[in-house]
Amino acid sequence: MEKENLTDDQMIVRDYLARQRTTLANDRTLLSYIRTSLYFLVSGTALMEVKVLSHVSDLGYLAFALSVMLVVIGFINYFKVKSRLKKGNYIKM
Repeated sequence: MEKENLTDDQMIVRDYLARQRTTLANDRTLLSYIRTSLYFLVSGTALMEVKVLSHVSDLGYLAFALSVMLVVIGFINYFKVKSRLKKGNYIKM
């Protein structure tokens, strides 16, 4: 029987804790994507409100688009890794 396909009650403590650390790291990574997305959202909003320099507001729209893209990429990555962990394929990531 392969080590990564064991259920939680069949694993030794070291492997169980490694799987838990990987799950928590996945959660932290999602939160990092969300935090970065919020930074771009706030920056983009501030840049869009600048009336003196018209070309700077274009950077605001770019930052807003990057914000949306980052949050989508973060959630896609989170659910992809979560499904791999649930299947037991966490070693091959």
